Amino acid sequence: MGTKKDKVIDLKPKATNITDEQLGRLQQVVNSINGIQFEIGKLEAQKHSYLHRLAGSQDEVAILQDELNKEYGTFDVDLKDGTINYPEDGEPRN
Repeated sequence: MGTKKDKVIDLKPKATNITDEQLGRLQQVVNSINGIQFEIGKLEAQKHSYLHRLAGSQDEVAILQDELNKEYGTFDVDLKDGTINYPEDGEPRN
């Protein structure tokens, strides 16, 4: 036959707020996370800028290599003193 279930009554009231200490710690950790994320965002923006500058510099190198190749038949140059390193076989290097 049917069993009767006992009803449990919780007499302890439930908390409506965390403690001030817990709130302070939580706010501190969240603020720290927000600060770190902000700094990461700044670094990513710098990285983006540097990558654009790098691409521009690489384009300049390609233009200079093309100029040197047209004028000297090679773009192989010693960066210390500007000596042109002509190919030994006489064939132009690309």
